Amino acid sequence: MTQTPYANLSPELVLDATEALTGRATGCIFAMNSYENRVYDVALEEGNELGKSVVAKFYRPHRWSKETIQEEHNFTLEMQSFEVPVVAPYVFEGKTLFEHKDYMYALFPKRGGRPFEPETDEDLRQLGRLLARVHNVGAMAKFEHRMPINVKTFGWDNLEHLKASGMVAENMREAFFSIAEPVLNLCEAIWGESRFDLRLHGDCHLGNILVAQEPFLVDLDDCVSGPAVQDVWMLLSGEQEEMRGQMAKFLEGYTQLRDFNTQELRLIEVLRSLRMIHYSAWLARRWNDPTFPKNFPFFGREDYWQGLVLNLKEQLSLLQDPMEWYL
Repeated sequence: MTQTPYANLSPELVLDATEALTGRATGCIFAMNSYENRVYDVALEEGNELGKSVVAKFYRPHRWSKETIQEEHNFTLEMQSFEVPVVAPYVFEGKTLFEHKDYMYALFPKRGGRPFEPETDEDLRQLGRLLARVHNVGAMAKFEHRMPINVKTFGWDNLEHLKASGMVAENMREAFFSIAEPVLNLCEAIWGESRFDLRLHGDCHLGNILVAQEPFLVDLDDCVSGPAVQDVWMLLSGEQEEMRGQMAKFLEGYTQLRDFNTQELRLIEVLRSLRMIHYSAWLARRWNDPTFPKNFPFFGREDYWQGLVLNLKEQLSLLQDPMEWYL
């Protein structure tokens, strides 16, 4: 494996890996949008029992262990078994995860859909019911290998990486770390001693909820253990009063199928702050992958860090205020 993680992932390798499970492919491969992993739409020869094509997902080397990826697959398959609408990996002879030429990969059915854009109160209730069903399955077991989301894993660990990475613009280092550290200190105070072991989607924004005849979930690559509200807050948008109304309708649907601890709402700005720092550390960790400088040219520039400092100052103010507007 070269330093560039996908340097050896040729079209021939993708075809060989796919055909090892599906039989003959046509040779037509279409690269799908994915930065973290490499994902391909692979056309199959006519008459294949899996249909016209499959989605082949090659996991980023050295990011996840076999055990963590398998937990993602198992969680997805559990949801599918309880008729939660989700795109789960294909199972071949009892297995979902395979290796070919140092790459771990899985095959998924191809499902078309558009991003779900809630336009009515009933759309928000429907989202609530969908996430309640996910969390009902998530509560049936615990992750043993997947990372939990908390202030250490998504905050302090990422901040330490940014300090060592050299990616923070030199003339912005003092300004950035002098605001990031008090933000995390306040996040820690709000989080307190709470521990959460609910299995979550983890990256539940509207781009990962597609709709065809009904909404369905995709991409559990970042599934984690954490508070239920982690799968909720990214679905809200607009001004505070708008988000307050959206949350009320969402919870009307959610609580039809599962109780929701409203004390978790105080964590929304904590989770938003953690995501800002986590995102920057993610880019820093991936900077040796040529895909990232090409697609995120703004990262590392002075104006990027100026914007992040301003955002974190706003977060510090929000963290200091009660979150009554969500209730």
